Order: sequence, then C-alpha cells, then structure tokens
Amino acid sequence: MTAALAAAAGAVGFSHSSLASPTQANSAVNLAALSLDSGQQLSGITTARIQARQLATRDSSRVQLADTTKTKKQSAAAKLAQARAAKLNVTQALTAKRANALAAAKAKAEAAEKKARESATRCEMMLSGYHITATFGQGGSRWARNHTGTDFAAPIGTRISSVMKGVVIFADWAGPYGRQVQVRHEDGTVTWYNHMSKFSVEVGETVYAGDQVGAVGMTGNTTGPHLHFEVRPDNGEPINPMSWLRNHCGLNP
Repeated sequence: MTAALAAAAGAVGFSHSSLASPTQANSAVNLAALSLDSGQQLSGITTARIQARQLATRDSSRVQLADTTKTKKQSAAAKLAQARAAKLNVTQALTAKRANALAAAKAKAEAAEKKARESATRCEMMLSGYHITATFGQGGSRWARNHTGTDFAAPIGTRISSVMKGVVIFADWAGPYGRQVQVRHEDGTVTWYNHMSKFSVEVGETVYAGDQVGAVGMTGNTTGPHLHFEVRPDNGEPINPMSWLRNHCGLNP
C-alpha cells in the first residue's frame, strides 16, 4: 500500500495492522478513495486497487492452472487404464481362440485316431522282440503232421496282440496248443494264438489291431516259450501265415 493510500486509510480509521485480509484491504482502499479529493491521490488509490485485483487474478489463475493440470492427469490416467483394459481383452480373446483351436485340433486328432484304430483293415504285428523258429509246412517230430503255423519265439510274458480287429470266439485250453485264443475278423478269417501263459480277453469281446489277447508261454506241446500263430480263412484249413501277413496286412515279419 502506498504512503498516500496508507495515510488515507489511516484517516478513515484503518491501521496497517488491522488489514488482516484481502477483503479488509479492499474496503480500506474504497473508503480511502472516497475520503480523498485530489486527482493524484485518486490515482494512487486506483493503482493500489488494480494491484490488489491483479494479485487476486494471479491467485485465481494458479488455482485454475492446478485444477487444469489435475484434470489432465486424471484424463491421461483414465485413457491409460482404458488402453490396458482393451489390451487385456484382446489378449484374453486370443488366448481363448487359441485354446478353442487346440481343443478342436485335439478332438479331431482323437477322432481320426479312434477311426484308424477301429478300422477293420488295420493290421499290427502280434508281438515284438521275436525270432522265427518254425515255418508253415515244416516237418518235424514235434507235431503230428506238417507244421500248421509259424512259431515266433520270445521271452515268457511277452505281450501278444490281435493282428486285426475282430471278435474273440475262443479263449480256453486246447490240448497240444495249450492256452489258445481265436479271433474271427470281419472277412471271416480266424487267427489262432497258442501256447500262451495267460489270457487277456474273454469270448464275445471285440478287439482291435494291437489289443492284447495274452502273453507268450510254454503251455501245451512245446519245448520253449513262443507264439504259435495260425491263419484259417473262414475257420477252415490253415494257410501260410507269413504270406497272409505280407499280402493281406502289408506286414513284413
């Protein structure tokens, strides 16, 4: 406050120490202006009033600037949150899409595998880790006539599987054949699995190529553990199993 203005304010009863607030200051200025007559003093009062108003304007501007800055930060934070939420939604959608695609592919592969497994024409070797010890038609003192099948020697307990899809029509003791399983295939051919140590199937059961029917043993008329395998079209006279495996099944024992 200028000296003239202070003097004028003092003249109307306001001391410098009593002007505790902007409102009081403005009141003092207004009263001082009314009590002065000279143009010079009025100019000083006007200047003080303008300065007071400028100060208030600057304070208001600072508040508005602070509010504007706060609003911008809040807006930026909201936009960032929206962007992150959108990105998360896209990621979740992609994850779900990939999971659905994988599930569909898995289901398709399983269906194809099931169809292939249940195919009536699919063939698999009866056992692995074998060596052939007797062939079809071979003579010898170990059987009453020429050999009616092929012998696949393997350790006792070796897994024996059905060569093709079919239905078990016999699973019992068969004299010199020992424990025997017979499987009738869809074309009427019956395959025999002999000298087994155990059965893994029952009569009437459907088996598929590769399904276990028993295990290698030494039951019946035998001098060592092996699978005596026979092939009988329409369950009639036996034929050469090796030729049948190659020509009918595409296997090469």
